[in-house]
Amino acid sequence: MDFKMKENSFVTDLEYGRLEVSGNSEFGFRPYQLLVSSVAVCSGGVLRKILEKKRISYNDIRINADVKRNEAGANEVTDIHLHFKLYEVDTTKEKLEKIFELTRKNCPIYQSVKDSIRITETFECI
Repeated sequence: MDFKMKENSFVTDLEYGRLEVSGNSEFGFRPYQLLVSSVAVCSGGVLRKILEKKRISYNDIRINADVKRNEAGANEVTDIHLHFKLYEVDTTKEKLEKIFELTRKNCPIYQSVKDSIRITETFECI
């Protein structure tokens, strides 16, 4: 990835399109937003693959991410809480708990940051 500096941001062109990143949300995606999005969406994608491999039907998955940052320090991300809503999922909560263990184990982004950011998860079946 090559990033080019602009007046208020950095940009890179990727396969899907242009990504503009800035510390100011008026000029692009903020770095912490991309970090949290990466953890949430990677986890969601791995979860979806596991459900499909196990032939567990579902209608939808929604993820809410709550973030805590250390304002006394460099404003770094210290905690991410992911709350998954699984709609019309055809399995038990006990099996889902084991599936979430597999999700954590197989999500490369989760594995990359787990020793520096506290990540917690909850889920509900709707």
